[in-house]
Amino acid sequence: MKETLNYKIKAIAANIRNTREQLNYTQEYLAAKLNISQNAYSKIELGYTKITVERLFQIAAILEVDIHEIINTEKIAAA
Repeated sequence: MKETLNYKIKAIAANIRNTREQLNYTQEYLAAKLNISQNAYSKIELGYTKITVERLFQIAAILEVDIHEIINTEKIAAA
């Protein structure tokens, strides 16, 4: 169970990073939009920081994607 949860957290973090990179946004840009440091944002993408649902919606809004795009862990497994 814990391994599955850790996998999903890492997959969501990877989805955030991949989406950000596709848009050519920097970590600094997203951090500024979220009003956090670049280091704090980096920890989100690495899956080190647990994020709230509110923060997840904020990230999706900044990346201009539906929340389902970010939380879909199936596309990582297929990649």
